[in-house]
Amino acid sequence: MIKYKVGIISLGCDKNRIDTEIILGNLKDKFEITNNPKEAQIIIVNTCGFIETSKQESINTIFEMAEYKHKYKCEVLIATGCLTQRYNKEIQELMPEVDIILGVNDYNKIKECIDKFYQDKNRILLCSSNENNFINEGKRIISTGKNYAYIRIGEGCNNNCTYCAIPSIRGRYRSRSIENIVDEAKNIVEQGIKEIILVAQDTTMFGIDIYGRRNLPVLLKELSKIENLHWIRLLYCYPEEITDDLIDEIQNNPKVCKYIDIPIQHISNNVLKRMGRRGSKEDILSVIRKLRSKIPNIAIRSTFIVGFPGESESDFNELKEFVKEEKIDNLGVFRFSPEEGTAAANMTGEIEDDIKIKREKEIMLTQKQIVADNNRNKIGNCYEILIEEYDGNYFIGRNQYMCPDIDGIVYVKSESELKIGEFVKVEVTDALEYDLVGDVYYESCK
Repeated sequence: MIKYKVGIISLGCDKNRIDTEIILGNLKDKFEITNNPKEAQIIIVNTCGFIETSKQESINTIFEMAEYKHKYKCEVLIATGCLTQRYNKEIQELMPEVDIILGVNDYNKIKECIDKFYQDKNRILLCSSNENNFINEGKRIISTGKNYAYIRIGEGCNNNCTYCAIPSIRGRYRSRSIENIVDEAKNIVEQGIKEIILVAQDTTMFGIDIYGRRNLPVLLKELSKIENLHWIRLLYCYPEEITDDLIDEIQNNPKVCKYIDIPIQHISNNVLKRMGRRGSKEDILSVIRKLRSKIPNIAIRSTFIVGFPGESESDFNELKEFVKEEKIDNLGVFRFSPEEGTAAANMTGEIEDDIKIKREKEIMLTQKQIVADNNRNKIGNCYEILIEEYDGNYFIGRNQYMCPDIDGIVYVKSESELKIGEFVKVEVTDALEYDLVGDVYYESCK
């Protein structure tokens, strides 16, 4: 029996990537997976619907793949993910090219939907509640290469920030059990993965619903017992939920990267209040200083939103001053976009687009200089580097202070061949804008 070829395009965040890997895991036994959509009889677009730019990218991709029905081999076009969960009816009406429309909790139904479509050729429209239980996350095809993988420890969000549509798309916060997560991590590490990256809409809320307390430190302890797991990295830690217990675990657990991602979003109390954030400027400064006091070498990543309704020039200058003073190691900046169904979409004090663009550029220029200065200060330092590829001239890797895809990399010079997935000591000899250059250092790091 000839297997149909399936191609999938994954858009959006790393949590969406996990959904895509689950889809691939569900399909791998019955279908042939291809990375080339031109060869695929079945094309799946896993959409993002978080902000306006991501929605437009998803829509454009669906229309582009619809053309593959005429140009190439596509017989079935499937759309799933956040956009279809959020705008199911609109997609049904405005995109007749899509044969199967699924929501964020329908991945385990893809096989039967494909079979049914081939049987009767009738369009399938299915969008389950966003409060469903977890689909088996262990049955995944890891798409991030041989060195690292993401693990989702919770789904949904209870924070209800005024700008964010995630709670309406993904539902309320639901934690996975520690046992379930550890089992998945063991399976992933057995495949040779060296680093796992823990994600959720809010990782610091882990356990609150099923254990009655924030249990992230306990989860880290259990994961660190896995043999051959080298690094555990934390993303999406809300500042007001970073407890002393969590800081102590990051400090004392040798497998936990001295790295933390904290979505701060703003520093002006005026803007934070309008955003519906639970913490204040004082809370944010307190946790940053506590982290740096207990873990002096910790790398902090964050994100900010500029142009939020009512953000005055004074509010923005306060944010810019914070960036200059606190010297966050890595950060991203988003321009506010009003999302349908959110409280912020109806707020007064709208900011002009040209002002948003100007403010974004100012923050990023300030940050560019901070990163350049930080990198120059690393010359002469020695780091443990995970080798991930070879470009013909340099081996390329990361240290524990660099998250894949979003932070910098290290170009490594070595007279002998290095293996992908190998950890080596590297002395930094030069600094680029966002990256480092170094030589293999065969003695122990100083």
